[in-house]
Amino acid sequence: MRSRIAYALFGVLATLVGVAAGHVVAALLNPASSPVLAVGSQVIDLTPTPLKEWAIRQFGSSDKQVLIGSVMAGVLLLAAVAGLLARRRFVYGAALQVVLVGVAAFTALNRPTTEAVDVVPSIATVIAGVGSLWLLDRSARASAGDGESVESWSGDHSTGPSRRGVIITAGVLAVAAAAMGGAGRLIGNARSKLQDIAFPRPADPAPAFPNGIQGDFSGITPFRTANSDFYRVDTRLDVPVVDIDTWSLKIEGMVDQELEFSFDDLLGMPLIERDITMTCVSNTVGGPYVGSARWIGVPLAALLEKAGVQDGVDQILATDVDGMTIGTPYALATDGRDAIVALGMNGEALPREHGYPVRMVIPGLYGFISACKWMTSIKLTTYADDEAYWTERGWTPEAPIKISSRIDTPKVLQEIPAGDTFIGGVAWAQQNGGVAKVQVQVDGGGWQDAQLGPSAGNDYWRQWYYPWTAESGTHTISSRVIDGNGQTQSDVRAEPFPSGSSGIQSLIIKVA
Repeated sequence: MRSRIAYALFGVLATLVGVAAGHVVAALLNPASSPVLAVGSQVIDLTPTPLKEWAIRQFGSSDKQVLIGSVMAGVLLLAAVAGLLARRRFVYGAALQVVLVGVAAFTALNRPTTEAVDVVPSIATVIAGVGSLWLLDRSARASAGDGESVESWSGDHSTGPSRRGVIITAGVLAVAAAAMGGAGRLIGNARSKLQDIAFPRPADPAPAFPNGIQGDFSGITPFRTANSDFYRVDTRLDVPVVDIDTWSLKIEGMVDQELEFSFDDLLGMPLIERDITMTCVSNTVGGPYVGSARWIGVPLAALLEKAGVQDGVDQILATDVDGMTIGTPYALATDGRDAIVALGMNGEALPREHGYPVRMVIPGLYGFISACKWMTSIKLTTYADDEAYWTERGWTPEAPIKISSRIDTPKVLQEIPAGDTFIGGVAWAQQNGGVAKVQVQVDGGGWQDAQLGPSAGNDYWRQWYYPWTAESGTHTISSRVIDGNGQTQSDVRAEPFPSGSSGIQSLIIKVA
């Protein structure tokens, strides 16, 4: 029985060595070609939309770690099976390992922007994995003194030195796996360091940014979201490492002339600076996937004007470094709103997680139709000719952000002391004249106007607070926003799929 356990562990250890080898090679070449990440990315693409939305609701920004962990758990379970097969005959276990890595190699080569070099990490994985399993199997059989049977190795008659040989072999391989994993992380961190970018003064700067009210009303979200706190929702399990010196942005498709710009070309153009709130379509009512920042970049309209847009265009198809596509309605992107090809965020280069070196930022539209990160091309086309990633999966091609208010404080089921206090949060209503009012309802009573914080423009959220004398007991509090055109936030509940959530956020709290 112990020999079976040992061989199951041999399979797991050998696979870990292989995965570590593939990881370090991928870190040197292309992180996305790592076998585990390649399989995980394929799982994301094949996962039904309702299951994706469930994962985002349950795990939030940790959904990627959960997915990678799940993939690894499945791989290691099969690795244990490979070890058990190797106990019967080495070639059987080696064959299962090759099949597992073959699946990863296929998925790596099936990516839209794949290159032949992307199979190299899988080759390294299979060589290291099968080689490690062979070493462990050979050591175990040698210590048993029997070229075919290993039963005596795990029995009471095995000698100390022979058993030590197996333990030493396993220990060396474990150290090798840890060393390669650490090397992969170090290489990735070294490659991920961003160049310092000195942004010239924008030709069209944003107005002076007002102070928020979070200092006076603790618990309300800060008026500007720090780069490190800005939400991230995308399909990537890794973060692309882009060389700014070789990167370029193409304008192509239905244009009078196709153009290509380097980062320095864009940096040398007249830049604009805008304060814009962004929201993910996966954000539920009262959810966390909304953030506000100051963006600097080139107006999208200026680039399109240089290329000359032809008649009949109804879609702007943006593509990232790995072939991910985001489709934006041409009419909405060019209706006068400040659509930006963004180079910087809050006075710094874009963080790698948020699209370095260049991304799209279009106010008033959910990110899945407007916010392509790590962008390399902008294609002028039609919906009849090209379908983007999310529209292929049933999401609507046109998705203006729905106006909404969120309660930040007090929290759901929080117990607060009786007496004078406040209810506070943030609200947004970008494409409809900004936030004109926020109203609060307590225990189903009448809607009362809250006090608004300062304005940073219609494309930016507003902080708000409502003074409240809280009485002992359990209370239900709700909030809603009214935009500058008099439209009131809808109370009709809708899930994020296919065009964004709606409804009124209501919380139950306890007053002591």
